[in-house]
Amino acid sequence: MAKVCSIRGSKVRVGRKIHRSGLAKKKGGIGRHVTKTVKRTVSPNLQTKRIFVPELDRYIRVKLTAKAIKTINKNGAYATLKKAGLI
Repeated sequence: MAKVCSIRGSKVRVGRKIHRSGLAKKKGGIGRHVTKTVKRTVSPNLQTKRIFVPELDRYIRVKLTAKAIKTINKNGAYATLKKAGLI
């Protein structure tokens, strides 16, 4: 299954990790230098949750990021899921 949040649409992003070599000037070296960059993926903090919606009187299973869970706590399950088009 895709690593995508059902509410916010957050998905895996691609970034780079910097490789450096050399000794820092503070430590008596000639300074640090970037030798190469390596691609890496940054995954969202996804959780699979079963959320009870009192208005529908049933549970809905969704894949959410931690930030989306906070949004549901703040705005309510029904309003948030309806806005996202899941209900």
